[in-house]
Amino acid sequence: MLGKIVSIEGNIIELELAIDMASQTNLIGIHVVCEDDKNKIVGEIKDINRSTMKIAIVGELLENQFLPGFTKKPSFKSTTRIIKMEELALILGNQQIKDNSQVYFGMSTVYANYRINASINKFFDSHFAILGNTGSGKSFTVSRLIQNLFTGSSFVPVNSNIFIFDAYGEYTRAFSGIEKANPMLRYKVITTDVNDANADLLKIPLWLLDVDDFAQLLAVDNPSQLPIISKALTLVKVLNSNNPDMQKHKNDILARAILDILLGGGDSGKIRDQITAILTNFHTEELNLETKIVEPGYVRTLKQCLFTDQTGKMQEMELVVDLVSKFVIDGLDLSQYENQNTVFSLQDLENAMDFALISEGILKSDHIFDYANVLGVRLHTLTNSDSAKYFDCTEMMSREMFIRKLITSMDGHKSQIINFNISHVDDRLAKAITKIISRILFSFSVEAKERAKIPFHIIIEEAHRYVQNDTDTEILGYNIFDRITKEGRKYGVILGLITQRPSELSETSISQCSNFLILRTLHPKDLEFIKNMVPSVSTEIIEQLKTLQSGTCIAFGSAFRIPVSIRFDKPNPEPLSNNADIQATWF
Repeated sequence: MLGKIVSIEGNIIELELAIDMASQTNLIGIHVVCEDDKNKIVGEIKDINRSTMKIAIVGELLENQFLPGFTKKPSFKSTTRIIKMEELALILGNQQIKDNSQVYFGMSTVYANYRINASINKFFDSHFAILGNTGSGKSFTVSRLIQNLFTGSSFVPVNSNIFIFDAYGEYTRAFSGIEKANPMLRYKVITTDVNDANADLLKIPLWLLDVDDFAQLLAVDNPSQLPIISKALTLVKVLNSNNPDMQKHKNDILARAILDILLGGGDSGKIRDQITAILTNFHTEELNLETKIVEPGYVRTLKQCLFTDQTGKMQEMELVVDLVSKFVIDGLDLSQYENQNTVFSLQDLENAMDFALISEGILKSDHIFDYANVLGVRLHTLTNSDSAKYFDCTEMMSREMFIRKLITSMDGHKSQIINFNISHVDDRLAKAITKIISRILFSFSVEAKERAKIPFHIIIEEAHRYVQNDTDTEILGYNIFDRITKEGRKYGVILGLITQRPSELSETSISQCSNFLILRTLHPKDLEFIKNMVPSVSTEIIEQLKTLQSGTCIAFGSAFRIPVSIRFDKPNPEPLSNNADIQATWF
């Protein structure tokens, strides 16, 4: 018996000690049981002096089970003792992994040589977050946890699909030898480095992208730009189609744009210049500047009929209107192309975008020009940049085929860990790529016949760069990461957020996480954010976070019965996240 209960206030029990503390090892953090005839209340020792001890109630032992939280409190007649090992196992879990239901995390920082194992289902079936300052050991924690999952026991998750978005290209060293643990395991890198011959270069088929994806690529900042992208995506399928009606559709688009200009009420000189510009850049065999207009007694080209006289009037406007009107197709339906998978390039899309801008009347309205032309400029910039190579696909494939290709290693085997090394592109493009791939995976899972049959785990390093409270909700109506965290669990799409700045994360996304591994955190804004957004965080835990050693975390959530302090083993091999050796470099 440790001592006699002298006060109970809230969840804090105070003991008057009956033992000599000078002869005891440190008991801070040790669990105790306050026991009477009916109840076993479990507490954690928080403070000690030579004569008193303060204990925080954490749960109750009932019928060989531990129930976190409390509805009961001990009585003053209760005896208080150090918890027994078999009782501790009910709280912290068994020491040995006997089947494939658990994974080893690390060692308890309170109980010497006590292994902390957690349920695979309770941790990996829910979204999770790993938070901590730079240098606190986030990369080591992620690496060690995944290494434990694949090499920590004889049970190997060969059917897992773990996608890592690697902001610094640091995880390859940690996982590249994973097949040595089991010949069925593979680690695959998909890189943005064109000079890396040991990895697959990122290639995203453009025809698998929808309007929202192109909105990310083109940094759309106005919802009125979305219909233009939608029209361009339909037109690129028309322009690249082998359908014999394609020429008619192109003629119709040109004719309508020209008629809008002719009948728009502008001066003749401007009309001439705009029509000339359109037909110089876009024309067909039937409708171009050299198309002949035949009248009794003479033949002239369309270009000749655009001339203006000395008074500035276009004398043959009626002839031009009559000619162009013949190419208009009433009731033209392009919907047949919308769901058609057609291989196309960025250059093809740029041509289609130009057609879409023409059909939107960009040349006759300064207002339309202001918000629409910027899309064409951004697409042209992307088409002619080094980043265009990431969308240079010529092999037709469905979404399912694309995902299958992602998870297939160079030697044709199934890959369990797929690392997207996005360290060779700027933050804006990296953010767009991360969102696009995540949306493809999520859409595939939502539309699958058997829900959650193929789980996807998406782990995002430096998540505060990509999972933000950005403008997506205002522009698109949703944020893909918010949608995944709210809906993904039932479809088997699980998000893992790794960040040093939790206060910059989307509040919706982090609020949906069920498990947290929080390493040393110092920034007051981040600590306040964690306290407000993360469930079960007490003031005591917030204070602990400030002084944690590197590689040590406070773990809590659905996979842990109570908050537990864990020291992770050093990864072997380590990720490439070491600090610079200043002394060796300088001297």
